[in-house]
Amino acid sequence: MVVTCRAARAVSATALLAGSVVLGAGAAAVPSAAMTPSALSGPFVGIAPEADVSHHGHVLLWGAGLKVRVRTENHGPSSLTGVTVRVRTSVALAGRQELPQSCLRADRRTVLCRTGSLRADGVQERWLALELRLAGRPDEVVVRVDTLWNGGATDRNSRNSDHKVLAPATGDEYVF
Repeated sequence: MVVTCRAARAVSATALLAGSVVLGAGAAAVPSAAMTPSALSGPFVGIAPEADVSHHGHVLLWGAGLKVRVRTENHGPSSLTGVTVRVRTSVALAGRQELPQSCLRADRRTVLCRTGSLRADGVQERWLALELRLAGRPDEVVVRVDTLWNGGATDRNSRNSDHKVLAPATGDEYVF
């Protein structure tokens, strides 16, 4: 087998010790005895980074208005170039919405917002403030906040990034 210098550098020491790497489509796993940089060849894709994205904040419903505040952080171990936060409501949104520049409306009940890059140390946080109008005056609304995209990183702790909040129309803040 022939290996390029770039492919050899791409394989981490952890993958070599574990005896497995993620290979491109159609490639077969290489036994651990052959897992040396000089024995690697073929379409090497790499190992997916791991991150721990968290979303926390509050939801407030009054009349036809819905306020959603979200703080997004990354507790690592890998930094991320960006995250897309998805906010979905159980009630349809009104026709026109004034959204922050980093957000867009995906459908009648969904808003998507990008965060920008997030370092792995959890110190850097991104705030999202949405003032949404609903297509009626519901007595309550269920708001779901989760991560739609995180650059392909693995997040093994979805408990801090996947939330479902019931907000009665009391004007009180409901924390997640």
